Amino acid sequence: MTKVYLIPGLGADSRLFKNIQLPAGYDIVLVDWLIPNETDTLTSYSQKLASQYNISGSSVVIGVSLGGMISVEIAKQIKLNKVILISSIKSSNEAPLYFKFFRSLPVYKAIPGKLMTHLGFLVKPMFGQMNPDDLALFKSMLQNSSPVFLKWAMRAALYWKNDVEFSNLYHIIGNKDLVFPYQNIKNPTAVIKGGTHIMVFDKAAEINVLLADILKK
Repeated sequence: MTKVYLIPGLGADSRLFKNIQLPAGYDIVLVDWLIPNETDTLTSYSQKLASQYNISGSSVVIGVSLGGMISVEIAKQIKLNKVILISSIKSSNEAPLYFKFFRSLPVYKAIPGKLMTHLGFLVKPMFGQMNPDDLALFKSMLQNSSPVFLKWAMRAALYWKNDVEFSNLYHIIGNKDLVFPYQNIKNPTAVIKGGTHIMVFDKAAEINVLLADILKK
């Protein structure tokens, strides 16, 4: 049975995938974050994650946002069956302009790690509208995130570099994503109309159809 690893985004955990359903015949593994070392890059962190979860070449990895970037790094180390990105970027060339701004003015460094877990009201406008239940879950995931991981991941994502392309990579993006604007995405597999950065919640039905089709290929 093919294992499918689901990797969440920054400030999220495996509950992010509550509405994602895959066809029968796949062994779903929900990935939880490991606490990184301060010197870890996305590359070294991805190596640890792949080792911890025994990700092999027969596996499929699905990553959302930061999880997509980490999925790409895993694919550079292990020849995976398929790599599927949702609301993410596959190369540093697709990074938004504000990445450059925060590299030159790293204000995130001045924010106490614990405070970051209570900034849902700031990031929510970027993520898109959510119904009350999804919003409550979003806040809960952020509040339960490790402050150490949040601060590390922000820097690691901002300084991520990749220009390697993969023929078995599939990229799903929403046309209302403010975190990773779809106009920056080169040759997306699918653009979901009305999809925001958190479309795994409210556009899950469309995403599930796309995932089923991709997994059959």
